[in-house]
Amino acid sequence: MTEPEVGGTTEPEVSGASVTFDGAVSGLLDALERLQQRLATLALPLEAPGVGEARRDRQAALAQLDDYLLPRLRARSAPLLVVVGGSTGAGKSTLVNSLLGVQVSAPGVLRPTTRAPVLVHHPLDERWYSTDRVLPGLARLTAAPVTGDAPAGSGVADPARALRLVASPALPRGLALLDAPDVDSVDVGNRRLAAQLLDAADLWLFVTTAARYADAVPWDLLLRAAQRHAQVALVVDRVDPGTEEVAADLRRMMDENGLPDARLFLVPESPLVDGLLPESAVSDVAAWLTALGADAPAREAVALATRDGVVRDLARRAQVLADAADVQVATDRRLREVVAAAYADAATHVQLATSDGAMLRGEVLARWQEFVGTGELLRSVEHGVGRVRDAVTAFFRGTPTQAPRVEQAIAHGLTAVVLDAADEAAERTHAAWRGDPAGAALLPGLDLARASTTLRAEVDAQVRGWQSDVLELVREQGESRRGTARYLSFGVNAAGVSLMVLAFASTGGLTGIEVGIAGGTAVVAQKLLEAVFGDDAVRRLTTYARERLDARVEGVLAREAERYTAQLDALGSAAVDGAALRAAGRDVERAASAERSVRPELVPGTAPAVSNALRGAGAGVDAGGRGHDAPHGADREQPDSRRPGFWRRLLGGTQGDA
Repeated sequence: MTEPEVGGTTEPEVSGASVTFDGAVSGLLDALERLQQRLATLALPLEAPGVGEARRDRQAALAQLDDYLLPRLRARSAPLLVVVGGSTGAGKSTLVNSLLGVQVSAPGVLRPTTRAPVLVHHPLDERWYSTDRVLPGLARLTAAPVTGDAPAGSGVADPARALRLVASPALPRGLALLDAPDVDSVDVGNRRLAAQLLDAADLWLFVTTAARYADAVPWDLLLRAAQRHAQVALVVDRVDPGTEEVAADLRRMMDENGLPDARLFLVPESPLVDGLLPESAVSDVAAWLTALGADAPAREAVALATRDGVVRDLARRAQVLADAADVQVATDRRLREVVAAAYADAATHVQLATSDGAMLRGEVLARWQEFVGTGELLRSVEHGVGRVRDAVTAFFRGTPTQAPRVEQAIAHGLTAVVLDAADEAAERTHAAWRGDPAGAALLPGLDLARASTTLRAEVDAQVRGWQSDVLELVREQGESRRGTARYLSFGVNAAGVSLMVLAFASTGGLTGIEVGIAGGTAVVAQKLLEAVFGDDAVRRLTTYARERLDARVEGVLAREAERYTAQLDALGSAAVDGAALRAAGRDVERAASAERSVRPELVPGTAPAVSNALRGAGAGVDAGGRGHDAPHGADREQPDSRRPGFWRRLLGGTQGDA
């Protein structure tokens, strides 16, 4: 048998009889384990639209994989787990105790009830639940039926997050009952645990009362069960005589909310005897569960139906979560674009401020005028190049002493321009992030509204570095030209300052506008350098000086921008892989389809006689769902009834579908 590549994973070939049922189950298990790995590593760190729901969905999907689906696939012959859930005060524990004929679960008197959930199993089925194959996140407590003695293992850190195991010979082998906390408990931990346990169920036995059957919280859970096609049975407790219309109204709600095939039982209001309901009150439920426990194909059909629903729901969730992952990447990109735009504009601002002559004002202009003077040199510029060379020769030989002061003025002015641009970029980015929920969540505790406190020292260092770059350019150019070394030996700093001034006026020669802006300052610098190096060399040197300045400024601003982008880098939101999760979900769908295509047909039979039965089962229904003599069941078969037969009601389809 070959296993061709499908989306980076392997899918077993399903034509003919090439795949056994066990092999198909193994393939499904592998696909689900890959999906589990993708979900476990899925990061949804940014507060993007819908991320709260996506995070809850991810946790729910992982919980279903860990608590139910993977354990069920790894141990397909495990007993059927029936989770008894419902609203506060609905009588879940009383129902469980009454079915077993002994108090195994103490009814809660105070709310919220914080006791551990109770799992009742046949004595021979204990090993299925004493290990962590089922509900691995819960510690185990073992105890006999309620006697007041402390259960073994009661020293666990959090008893409310433990599973209390009770063995009962009254329970048919192959069936287990789990009394869960209230689904609407005021205690958040109880509510979450109740939802977790219901998600781990092969069959929900949902208990409500005639007074509260329409409450919103239980129906939220029932709707979720309907969406994933979980197998559900409802029990309405404390039904007073004359209020049987509750069943018709509840059946209408079930039909309208995707549960038309769920079983419905009514338990009449009855006095308790030793804390238990009369046998006649629980007979329908007892007979149905006893018949189910005695019929292995029926149990397997329920487990398969719920399992199929959960697999379909997980595959759907994978696609939804992949979309959420894509939103994370888009949100990360949007926040980065804000940063990039703000600091790119800052770099552009510095480029403009240092190339349009604006730097050649104020202190820089005053120091430059001191440097070149207003006498012979300027007059020589006006009278021709020959006299300029003579004046330049005298100028350089004089070893001007004002060059360092011009350099300092240039450094101060350039530093101020860069700092102002960095502050503006920080403020702009901070405002944009603060207006974005994803960005706002990253700002608390960070001082990002202004440029970093160390920026001035860094800018000073970069400006000094650029000035050194310029002097090095001048020195290299002088060494490459014969006849200029005698000038440069006396005036490298002077030539360098002249090149800095010219760089602030243009990148390739002055224009008439720039001459006006600079007030003739850059003209002098240009003429000085042309007299020494020539026109072409001056244009080239000016371009190099500008490029090196721009590179240093961009480096400074990039490091400032990293204060923002580092927050995103730490979260890894740009690397969230929705495509891989989407592919893993499709692999699960294909593997599930392959498993269903080779699944053997289940052939239910009449329930064999059993030596043990739940209390009251003798007066209930048989394995085919036909009523005996108990008057309280809401789903009695009648010749003209529109209700489907037992297998369809039990499995959400026809017997052939099962």
